Amino acid sequence: MNKSIQSKSAPEVKPWVRRIVEAAGVVLPATPEGEKRLGWWGVEMARFLRFCKSMPEGTDLRPAMEGFGRYLKGSEPPLQDWQLDQAREALRCFQKGVENWRVGAANADGEVEVTFRVKTRDPETPVSSSTLPVLKSPVGSDVSVEGWIERANRRMKVRRMAMRTVETYLGWQRRFLKWTREQSLEPASKAAVEGFVTMLAVERQVSAATQNQALSAVLFLTGEVMEQGVEGVDAVRAQRSRHLPVVLSREEVRRLFAVMEGTTGLMLKLIYGTGLRLMECLRLRVKDVDLDRKVVMVREGKGGKDRQVMLPRMLEVEMAGQMERLRALHEADREAELPGVWLPEALRVKYPSAGNDLAWQWFFPSKQIGTDPESGVRRRHHLHENALTLALKTARERARITKKVGCHTLRHSFATHLLEDGTDIRTVQDLLGHKSVETTQIYTHVMEGGGVGTRSPLDGL
Repeated sequence: MNKSIQSKSAPEVKPWVRRIVEAAGVVLPATPEGEKRLGWWGVEMARFLRFCKSMPEGTDLRPAMEGFGRYLKGSEPPLQDWQLDQAREALRCFQKGVENWRVGAANADGEVEVTFRVKTRDPETPVSSSTLPVLKSPVGSDVSVEGWIERANRRMKVRRMAMRTVETYLGWQRRFLKWTREQSLEPASKAAVEGFVTMLAVERQVSAATQNQALSAVLFLTGEVMEQGVEGVDAVRAQRSRHLPVVLSREEVRRLFAVMEGTTGLMLKLIYGTGLRLMECLRLRVKDVDLDRKVVMVREGKGGKDRQVMLPRMLEVEMAGQMERLRALHEADREAELPGVWLPEALRVKYPSAGNDLAWQWFFPSKQIGTDPESGVRRRHHLHENALTLALKTARERARITKKVGCHTLRHSFATHLLEDGTDIRTVQDLLGHKSVETTQIYTHVMEGGGVGTRSPLDGL
């Protein structure tokens, strides 16, 4: 239960708030706790409406809600998770319970009028938490499959979703839309969503993780792009199997690194020595490596979070050498008048010349000049992940290691070896960038000792 609901006093429930929640099809218990929740939802709705008075004329409801969400996340001091959840609940009800939304033009005094109408509901229709307003179906409209894909692409970029996530989601959404048209089903319907996921599980026999990934992509399309949330499809979300990670022994790590060399060898040692993810290592920039303080800053890691990890002392000389090579390469690129390094859109707009600065260069750049797939500009990008994967495969074969080893195996080994050395699990959680300590606890099951260290009864015969 939200902390705000547990407070001793709550705001008065305004009649317009009650009408919106009822129109949204949400039923709260007729208890003091239910009334408190309703009162706090009213506070969040009122705050949202005040925020919208600063929005440009004609702003749609969905972009206004997204802007309000970014405003809340950027609050100082930062809002707690329960406060953000409370705002999401309130806005979800608001979106489902209103229509004819309009942000008007500012008058002579600079005031903006925000207008909307509460949806009407048939009084004979029972109201329940599963009864939701249904918008116009996209089937039969003039929007093509590629039209929906383009809208989804724009929406995900506005949400600042990771490029890899965008590419994966677009692939599933395109397959889903083509399948629904072949089956003559409405995309934003329970039958279409359940039918598509069932087809993947039964006919294609995809893994549980792939099935859930496809479902998440489809629900984003129907809920966020088509604005027609599909309820009651949780039953097709697969329960993922629990697999223990593959971990190298310390001797295997020594053998592996003994046959590595060059830039890829340095990168793989850095992944094991810091616990970085593959893409976190590839996307390191010069400014993120502090040789004096002996730390590495991970920017925009999984979940958009930053964190700081140690720089292994054994790599100080190699990292310093890499820095000197970067200085020479950077000077050569500037003399050749190559375009600056790729920057996120906001930084590129705010600091247009930052891409030419040494601080923003990739710490592990590619030897070749590549073409930016979005802009078509030819510039130097970071090393491709395939180069690192191939180098690790070659080293594993030369080291005669029979385990299945990938770059993430080095991260697993980093965490396990730290725990075996007695490092506190909370510290390991922070170094790995895990949101929950439960995720980190899986490494306690592969540590030396525990069940593996128990003496077998066979040895006592």
